[in-house]
Amino acid sequence: MKSICGVEGVSAWGIKEKKFGLALIRAEGEAAGVFTTNLMKAPPVKVMEERIRRGSLSAVIANSGCANAYTGARGYRDALEMAAIGAESLGISEEEVGVASTGVIGRYLNLPLIRDQCHRVAPNLTRTEEAETLAEKAIMTTDLTEKHSLIRRETFSVGGITKGSGMIAPNMGTMLAFIYTDADVSAPLLREALRNATRRTFNRVVVDGDMSTNDIALCTATGKAGKVNGAEFSAALEECCRILAIKIAEDGEGASKLLEVTVEGAPGEEEAASVARTVIASPLVKTAVYGADPNWGRVIAAAGRAGVDFDPDRVNLWMGDGIENVPLVTRGEIVVDLARAKALMMGKKVTFILDLDAGDAHATAWGCDLTERYVEINGKYTT
Repeated sequence: MKSICGVEGVSAWGIKEKKFGLALIRAEGEAAGVFTTNLMKAPPVKVMEERIRRGSLSAVIANSGCANAYTGARGYRDALEMAAIGAESLGISEEEVGVASTGVIGRYLNLPLIRDQCHRVAPNLTRTEEAETLAEKAIMTTDLTEKHSLIRRETFSVGGITKGSGMIAPNMGTMLAFIYTDADVSAPLLREALRNATRRTFNRVVVDGDMSTNDIALCTATGKAGKVNGAEFSAALEECCRILAIKIAEDGEGASKLLEVTVEGAPGEEEAASVARTVIASPLVKTAVYGADPNWGRVIAAAGRAGVDFDPDRVNLWMGDGIENVPLVTRGEIVVDLARAKALMMGKKVTFILDLDAGDAHATAWGCDLTERYVEINGKYTT
């Protein structure tokens, strides 16, 4: 197993027909969720913000191809009906079913299609690699790759699948994430662990700086593995989410390179994260990475507008490919070997390490370069 079906108590299946997909995941237990902070929340998000207060779920139904966003009262009714369709197919209560949608904004769900797909998917729920792969593919939109993660510990596992490629910005990106563990953890611990993991992973990914209307990350604990150490569980959940977050960054729309920015020597972790996200989000940094141009000035300029106090004449900056690093700036002095730096930018991963020399905190953010392909994809997204 490579993701959710490697967790005890989880079964899944999915179907994808052209742009329209549907996934069902069955797992009972304590549940927590985090959601987009966009003012224009999609109806499925509003439904789940209310439903997750129960602290438990028995299943999730998710569709791709239509976001059911900016659809008003009808969209809210349709989200409830979609959950009811999932409940009917599984023989459980509607309130126990989580619902999520992704796709084009401003269009109504095709409920007859969702009902038909759901009734074809439900009988096939199982715990196999095929099942988790089909569930992953069912929720993909402009994604080019499946995104999955499975973290095994001695006594429990944490697994997850996600989708996300464009409209990716902190709080959160256009992403659906369904995460499962067989650890027996309380609802309060689950909520806190998911919030912290999201803050350090999903909320540190920037592809294009546009915040989605539909972001949902749900985590369900089946309890099949018994009680576990809370700190160990929280660390495993964060590791699982970090892998998924990096996969989203790697698969950014039109991307050719993964961009990773680590900020060290910051006054606090949130300050470090703010600088890292600002650098990651900079179109000028992104295009420089695409062109293999070691433009340290763009990195420093982006860091300087992050709202964090530091002395630009004391910073240190390195650039690398994830294996080797070369200095660009040392204590405010430019020391770059342009030929070597450019050579390190020719691969699939570009990293920057920025030391602010203003404290002891650090944070990492992830993104990708900005290419012509991004414009092509989004210039024709609805047509």
